[in-house]
Amino acid sequence: KGKCPEDGWDESTIELFLHELAIMDSNNFLGNCGVGEREGRVVSGLVARRHYRLIHGIGRSGDISAVQPKAAGSSLLNKLTNSVVLDIIKLAGVRTVTSCFVVPMATGMSLTLCFLTLRHKRPKAKYIIWPRIDQKSCFKSMITAGFEPVVVENVLEGDELRTDLEAVEAKIKALGAENILCVHSTTSCFAPRVPDRLEELAVICANYDIPHIVNNAYGVQSSKCMHLIQQGARVGRIDAFVQSLDKNFMVPVGGAIIAGFSESFVQEISKMYPGRASASPSLDVLITLLSLGTSGYKKLLKERKEMFSYLSSELKKLAENHHERLLDTPHNPISLAMSLKNLDDSNDAAVTQLGSMLFTRQVSGARVVPCGSVQTVNNYTFKGFMSHANDYPCAYLNAASAIGIRKQDVDIFLKRLDKCLKTFRKEAKQEKSISEISDSDATTEQLED
Repeated sequence: KGKCPEDGWDESTIELFLHELAIMDSNNFLGNCGVGEREGRVVSGLVARRHYRLIHGIGRSGDISAVQPKAAGSSLLNKLTNSVVLDIIKLAGVRTVTSCFVVPMATGMSLTLCFLTLRHKRPKAKYIIWPRIDQKSCFKSMITAGFEPVVVENVLEGDELRTDLEAVEAKIKALGAENILCVHSTTSCFAPRVPDRLEELAVICANYDIPHIVNNAYGVQSSKCMHLIQQGARVGRIDAFVQSLDKNFMVPVGGAIIAGFSESFVQEISKMYPGRASASPSLDVLITLLSLGTSGYKKLLKERKEMFSYLSSELKKLAENHHERLLDTPHNPISLAMSLKNLDDSNDAAVTQLGSMLFTRQVSGARVVPCGSVQTVNNYTFKGFMSHANDYPCAYLNAASAIGIRKQDVDIFLKRLDKCLKTFRKEAKQEKSISEISDSDATTEQLED
């Protein structure tokens, strides 16, 4: 049926299924005689076993989705994977999606592939409208494709950084709709930035007849991000949305899913990919989804949401204990931010030092963001880099509740963060005491004189 099974399969069943697919490939035929330059020969038994002897990869030289006659099993695996992944995207909230395919490149290069496909539809266009998000790969995806990003700064609403819709529309009018390749928006992101106003952007794109590509990097795991995409497509225009395999399905880095609401456009993107491709990302995600089933994946999504609530409430308590606060970012369903105002006020280097302390204490994924850092990416200078704004009001620390996170991860993180912050407070107290003693000695000397 091309759908993800409701209940996950056991490992021996999955292995039997993969072996059945593998014996359909010509390199595994008994008595096969190969006289071409690409015959699926593998010298290492370990490598052959790691790939279940599915050696030919996917696609043909002109189309990544095409069936390869000498690799019927690998071709079937590719089609099944795309079908199962489409089923999961619908289950996660984008019910009207019509087509998708797994591409053996991470999110940034997959976005580049989308932009290159649009080039043929809009040959005059050279600009991409991009509401700012301080993440290098999505910025570089536009540069690599040969386009000029038009950065639209976010607006501060309370603690949240949100899409400046008026500025987006003003840029379209100033540059001319025919000169704009697309609007490149974002769902999943680090707080205090929140997902773009996708519905409103989709309406703007429909009104001006401009394509709309969504960077949904780790948004599949969030019902809120998926709902935004669904609503955007319902009321306006979304041409494609791109998501990472590793972040959403807990597989090794190296693959992404390009999905959309027009089957013909998604096929155009797949045909833009030059040559054949590795089957590894497809194999990894198919094995994972067959082992989980829809019930297993839904359970992971539910647990992630519960851990987000737990992390939010516990981080808020810890922040208050250290005279800081959890920033109010209700529109961000995955990432949280805690202010580091007192730390930043006492010592310029303290914020970055906290990041180093957490890393050396084996806390990975937490980001500390100082005020006023400047970084140049492909000749474009970002002020306040990492904070998604030129002048965010305070330094802060990020933590996220992503799929697969456990209560143990949250508890250990909070314990180690608390210990690090106490160290800083103790040092600040000692410095204050030394300063007071010095001031007192100076006063005594003045009186004696």
